[in-house]
Amino acid sequence: MAQQCPHFTQLISLQPPRPSQPVHREECTQCFDSQDSPDGVDVCLTCFNGGCLSEERHHARTHFERTGHNWSLNIQRRTKPRLQRDDGEPPLKRLAIIEDRDEDKYDIKTTLRCWGCNSFAAPEIGPFVTPLVNGVLASLSSARQSEVKAWEEELEPCEHTLTIDQSTATGKPPGLHCARCELKDNLWLCLTCGALGCGRSQYGGTGGNGHGLKHWEETQHPVSVKVGTITAEGAADAYCYACDESRVDPELAHHLKNVGINVATQTKTEKSMTELQIEQNLKFDFSMTGEDGKLLQPVFGPGLTGLQNLGNSCYMASVLQTLFALPSFKSYYDANSPTTTMIHANTCSVALPADCLECQMRKIADGLCSGRYSKPSAQNTIQNEKDAEDAVRFQDGLRPASFKALVGKGHAEFATMRQQDAEEFLEHLFASLRSAQQGAPTDAFRFGIEQRLKCNDCGKVRYRVDEHDSIGVPIPAKELKAAEEGAKAQYESVNLDSCLDSVAGEEALEYSCPSCERKVIATKRTRFASFPDVFVVHAKKFQLVNWVPQKLDVPVLLPEDDVLSLDKHLGHGLQPDEVELPDDKPAAPALPEFNPDAMAQLKSMGFPDIRCQRALLATGNQHAAIAMEWLFLHMEDPDIDAPLDSAPTVSKNQVNPEQLSMIVDMGFTPAQAKKALRESNGDAERAVEWLFNNPDDAGDTDEPTEVADKAKSEAKVKIGGNTTLPAQYRLKAFVSHKGPSVHSGHYVAHIRTETEGWVLYNDEKVVRADAESVTALKSLAYLYVFERTQ
Repeated sequence: MAQQCPHFTQLISLQPPRPSQPVHREECTQCFDSQDSPDGVDVCLTCFNGGCLSEERHHARTHFERTGHNWSLNIQRRTKPRLQRDDGEPPLKRLAIIEDRDEDKYDIKTTLRCWGCNSFAAPEIGPFVTPLVNGVLASLSSARQSEVKAWEEELEPCEHTLTIDQSTATGKPPGLHCARCELKDNLWLCLTCGALGCGRSQYGGTGGNGHGLKHWEETQHPVSVKVGTITAEGAADAYCYACDESRVDPELAHHLKNVGINVATQTKTEKSMTELQIEQNLKFDFSMTGEDGKLLQPVFGPGLTGLQNLGNSCYMASVLQTLFALPSFKSYYDANSPTTTMIHANTCSVALPADCLECQMRKIADGLCSGRYSKPSAQNTIQNEKDAEDAVRFQDGLRPASFKALVGKGHAEFATMRQQDAEEFLEHLFASLRSAQQGAPTDAFRFGIEQRLKCNDCGKVRYRVDEHDSIGVPIPAKELKAAEEGAKAQYESVNLDSCLDSVAGEEALEYSCPSCERKVIATKRTRFASFPDVFVVHAKKFQLVNWVPQKLDVPVLLPEDDVLSLDKHLGHGLQPDEVELPDDKPAAPALPEFNPDAMAQLKSMGFPDIRCQRALLATGNQHAAIAMEWLFLHMEDPDIDAPLDSAPTVSKNQVNPEQLSMIVDMGFTPAQAKKALRESNGDAERAVEWLFNNPDDAGDTDEPTEVADKAKSEAKVKIGGNTTLPAQYRLKAFVSHKGPSVHSGHYVAHIRTETEGWVLYNDEKVVRADAESVTALKSLAYLYVFERTQ
């Protein structure tokens, strides 16, 4: 073939992939057919796109037809038989963490193919293509080796790691156990003096008595490293007690040498803090057994496909499973028929499918809804070793890695491998889809919230309508009784209806009425301006512990038969007998507030008010002594006694955008965050405390004229949803969470299906849920998803 193929010259001109270049060799970029599929995956040798060879979808052929890239490498992977360990094998002499290598587990078969000739190349095509083929094959191992690094938090050095004082270090190697107890694991080495102390007790790891922390408290030596994580490359877990954060020490090998450790001789023997955190999150598991104690039975078929946990991706999996159980997402992304998906594959304007959000959403839709990948695992994994006859084979599940990489790209949180808030991800995904002109399936979630503000003195009103995709409902927490030390607190149950009543209710607030031209007490009322087809309720169960929001397990009781009525909450807009408030008037320019103590001191020295004010303005409005020095230097200035210009008008509604973003990231709305910051004079900690003390406050509507005008113009834009009655909803799905915070722990989804009833989606495990678990977890859910029935 080498002599006959007219495209051979093109082949030898192709270059191996660059180290940073993505090579999609594990699975097709447009479906979940993989290198483990019977036909394997074709990797384009020009752009390194991965395509399947399915006769139905033929994504590899479509890629060739769209791009004209002739050459590909077909890769097929097959599992090697698992060998039993030889009893005569000598025991390990040194404990170390050794990762499995792909070459030890799999056989890889590769074949070159020319799509231009629609034929395969002979094996003897020549060694000059070897670097190209090896470059593609090596990309897998490099991806695997860097996978752990993807988990790592974005750690940085700090002033303490950059300025470690080792003048007291002896250079002697550390001992074999903690200097204050006999523990030999979880040991932390002080980089200042070389003292060895045990760490704090770790979830899923070894114990600890906290003697490393004790050493810091006594000596103020800030930086320590975890001995068991030191590698020959000079890497290790470093922790700064002064910052109370994990850090990076750029000169770690040098610092370790000064305390008696040669990194070249070191081998990693313990899990890193990142690995322990991942393990902890994975162990926040939900019960997979029924009332009889037996494992819940897996179910298979269309709409019953699991998603593998990439380590901290259960928040994403739960949201995706819920969305693709809804008609709006299934129909838009052609989940039940590949017609429009094939059209998009042929006409997509993005160079690589891996970079196209619509391609990736269609890939998820096909993977979850087709049923093609919903089958028992071929690995014959025994989940119940105590009773082999009752062993359950779950499915392998799909790896949504390419989707996660794309939808999180450029985002400070979703681009990382850390656990995230499921509700925040839902909003982020909706925003991404709308930005990519794919907002149609999200229209089912849109509805309007109407806020009516009435001045209690003049009786005039103002209406404002904001569009939402979900509603956050504060859940009141009342302990049944004081929990004993170490025991988990128990809380009174609350009705979801009453929680909605508290949101769609009335409250009194202080307001600057533009009609009365004074501060008055106004009444704010919240109603629904329209109702969505899919109603998402975010149950906000938090309390503030050391300025960190902690989740509370407050049981929420749903209405009978899980049917919710919103009829009574419908708003009616401006009524004929109501008079609308005029627009707010801009605040008059005003002089800044001067430091009263400094003003008094300067005036007592005989300086006129205008000179005192000018001096304080010029020196930061803080100290009288500095202002006085300025005055003595500028006594002869020609404008020393000229009237001051009025200060620029600063709306009290303006807040620090960084503080606003931080509070919104904690799950509060921008309106709530703005009001809290105003109420606390810009103090972020007090603002968070204010929010937790006022959970029912939806935010202030006292806005400057330009903001009010913007709200009015936005209100004229068509708001999603409709106002027809009755507005009745039935629970379709709920997302539950276990763990102390929404940014840690584990998420699962329960979905009501037509064929199987309630189904539990716990990562790759998809099982028929028993009534007891549904009832128990439903009351503790984090997100409720209702479908409109009327």
